[in-house]
Amino acid sequence: MGTQGPDDAYSKKDERTEEEKAIDAWLPITSSRNAKWWYSAFHNVTAMVGAGVLSLPYAMSNLGWGPGVAVMVISWIITFYTLWQMVEMHEMVPGRRFDRYHELGQYAFGDKLGLYIVVPQQLIVEVGVCIVYMVTGGRSLHKFHEVVCGDSCKDIKLTYFIMIFASVHFVLSHLPNFNAISGVSLAAAVMSLSYSTIAWGASLNKGVKPDVQYGYKATTRTGTVFNFFSALGDVAFAYAGHNVVLEIQATIPSTPEKPSKGPMWRGVIVAYIVVALCYFPVAFIGYWMFGNSVDDNILITLNKPNWLIAMANMFVVIHVIGSYQIYAMPVFDMIETVLVKKLRFKPTWYLRFISRNLYVGVTMFVAITFPFFGGLLGFFGGFAFAPTTYFLPCIMWLAIYKPKRFSLSWITNWICIVLGVLLMIIAPIGGLRQIIIQAKTYNFYS
Repeated sequence: MGTQGPDDAYSKKDERTEEEKAIDAWLPITSSRNAKWWYSAFHNVTAMVGAGVLSLPYAMSNLGWGPGVAVMVISWIITFYTLWQMVEMHEMVPGRRFDRYHELGQYAFGDKLGLYIVVPQQLIVEVGVCIVYMVTGGRSLHKFHEVVCGDSCKDIKLTYFIMIFASVHFVLSHLPNFNAISGVSLAAAVMSLSYSTIAWGASLNKGVKPDVQYGYKATTRTGTVFNFFSALGDVAFAYAGHNVVLEIQATIPSTPEKPSKGPMWRGVIVAYIVVALCYFPVAFIGYWMFGNSVDDNILITLNKPNWLIAMANMFVVIHVIGSYQIYAMPVFDMIETVLVKKLRFKPTWYLRFISRNLYVGVTMFVAITFPFFGGLLGFFGGFAFAPTTYFLPCIMWLAIYKPKRFSLSWITNWICIVLGVLLMIIAPIGGLRQIIIQAKTYNFYS
């Protein structure tokens, strides 16, 4: 259930043993409670504005102008609302903080059921994001190499660029907690705004393509429908910050006079303004300029000016380094909790060294084996991001607060749940089809 941090200023009588206190002071999520409100702002920007923003013009090309604009705006509103719910529920029980997503799930649904509902979905999201960011980092390094070298350099396999990207994480993954990676996260947040601006600014500078077409790219009705489904998953992937929001809020100090939701909410508002400034211009201007010929990563479509595209790709690399760390930290916390609390290993640096290096190695191996960028976004976006982002917070809100039937809160939550469930069902179908199509012509480790 809710783990109380070692420096909670207003906990009920602390019944933990000295050993349990020592473990909580060692685990990544509960080890540091001195974050400022602006930490939550750039942590949330880093978590949200990632690889997904670069695929939004491509998603628009499969959705079309009307549905595309509607899906983008509705997703922004729904996820902003569900993020507010998460922030509110963090300390809804006096004297207790729900520092992890699954702890809130356990409070809402019961100890066992809460774990079974939340942990698999959260792991799919966080591990899935880490894998996709491995691919994104490798592809951006590959693109940087191509742009800088031109035809004068020997072509290097994408596999090696993914390995180069992963090598950074074999070092950074040993930073102990969220506050320790705040510098990395700040750099990543600045980079996200920078490369998003470059993406839409360079698109605008190029102007509308002479032969631009806004009709659906697929030539068959089946292809059009499946691409539409996959594009919904791309959009869901772009709004994925909820999976780490409770863990980020856990790093903020809290007292009865100044609960953590105040500074956290301030950070979330700033983050969502930045999200809007990144997402909407990139999605709409990118699609307006290139139509349905846009790639699944808009920076690949933009080939000139060379120096600007090279710089944008390097910004992407720096950003996804920070994003990988943000999403990996709760996974490290889960792994280390199991090792120390369940399997009774001693909380030592070499236990952390082995477990974290092993995790980075596994995500690198999967990314090298299945680097299907567009399909992965669609599949993961629908399969796990939709529940944890769009409707699981609403279900927990209904289960805990029990708003009056047909009240505004009850209706709002049920609308979010229905839309989220539809997204969860149809988006993975399109993503999986895209993966299958790409896999037909793909050679392993090419």
